[in-house]
Formats: sequence, structure tokens, C-alpha cells
Amino acid sequence: MGRGRVELKRIENKINRQVTFSKRRNGLLKKAYELSVLCDAEVALIIFSTRGKLYEFGSAGTTKTLERYQRCCFSPQHNYAERQTQNWVEEISKLKAKYESLCRTHRHLLGEDLGPLSVKELQNLEKQLEAALAQARQRKTQIMIEQMEDLRRKERQLGDLNRELKLKLEAEGQNLTAIQSFWSSGSGSAEHANNFPLHPLPPNPIECQHEPVLQIGYQNYFSEEGPSVQKSMTCETNFIQGWVI
Repeated sequence: MGRGRVELKRIENKINRQVTFSKRRNGLLKKAYELSVLCDAEVALIIFSTRGKLYEFGSAGTTKTLERYQRCCFSPQHNYAERQTQNWVEEISKLKAKYESLCRTHRHLLGEDLGPLSVKELQNLEKQLEAALAQARQRKTQIMIEQMEDLRRKERQLGDLNRELKLKLEAEGQNLTAIQSFWSSGSGSAEHANNFPLHPLPPNPIECQHEPVLQIGYQNYFSEEGPSVQKSMTCETNFIQGWVI
């Protein structure tokens, strides 16, 4: 039958508590010894009983291990914190001094607070301003050159477009000229035809035939226009006389 799980709480019975302490103490000392031998580790174990009795184990000596522990934990940690604080203080001081120097330089470049400066410092300031002015002019010239190149490129593009449009316009003009010449030749032919008008056809004799009417004093009308005109006039005279009668 397996062993049940032991509840971790203070054992109230003094005898049982002392027996458990002795067993687990011996097991803990044995484990510390095995760990130091198997893993070649420096192990130190300190145990105080309820009566104040000391039990200890040290693979390299308890005192030596404790000294090493103090060197590695307490003193270095304290020194590290102090060094870290000191480094931050120094960094803040450096940044503050740098900020003040930059502000002072900015005021000098703007022409302010020049009284405390010496002649040499003023000369250095003048050189800085001249160098800055030269750089600004160089940058300005570069920008203007780039803009001019851009404008020239646009000019070339517009020139090419203008030539293309001119060629298209010339082609359309030639087509328009051809059309105008065609229409001019057509209108000339029409005018030539108008100069020689066709004579009207004689009226149809059938149309001039009417019902028989009484004709009194009829006379044939002869004209120099010709037989066709005579026939038409005869037809009109007969028609009028018929109505009059």
C-alpha cells in the first residue's frame, strides 16, 4: 500500500516533531553532500533546531563559503547601485552642460549676448556664419539649377507637342485645301452650265386641248420666236377666248 501525502503544517506532538526533524535533517545533509560530490559544487548548509542547536555542512568550509557569499551579493550589489547612481548624475550633468552650451551658441548666432566674447571667439563666430552662408548659397544654387533643368525638360516636351500639333494641322490644312479645290471645280462646272440655259420644252399638246368653243374672228399669231412659241400662244389665246365667250 502506497504512502499517503503528508500535509505540510506544524506537527503539534513534540516527539513526532523531533523525530521528523532528525530524519529530514539527516536527509538534507546527505543531499547537500551528494550535490557537492556529484556536481563539484561548493555547498554550505546551516540548520538551527528549535532548541537553538546548530547543524552545518560545508564542502569547502562554511566560513569560507559565507565570505564568498558576502563578496558576491552584498558588497558588489551596494557598490553597483552607488556606481549606477553616480553614472546617472554624471550623465545628467553632461547633458545639462551641453544644453546650456547649445543655447548660448544659438544666441550668439542670432547676434545676442556678444558682449562677453573675445576677439578670437568673435572671429570664430564670423567664420561659422560665413561657412553657413556659403552652404546656404550653394544649396540655393543647386535648387535653382534643378528647377531650371525641370523647366527646360518641360519646354522640350511642350516643343515636341507643338511640332506634333503643327504637323497634324498642316495635314488637316492640306485635306481642307483639297476639299475646297474640289468644291471650287464643282461650282465652276455649275456656273458654266448656267451660262448656257436649256430652252423650256414646248407644252404638251394634250394639255392645251379643251372642250370645243366658239371662236369668232380668230387670227393666227405669228411670231419671230418660232413654232413652239406660236403654239403656246395659240393655246393660251384659245383658252382666254373660250372663257370670254
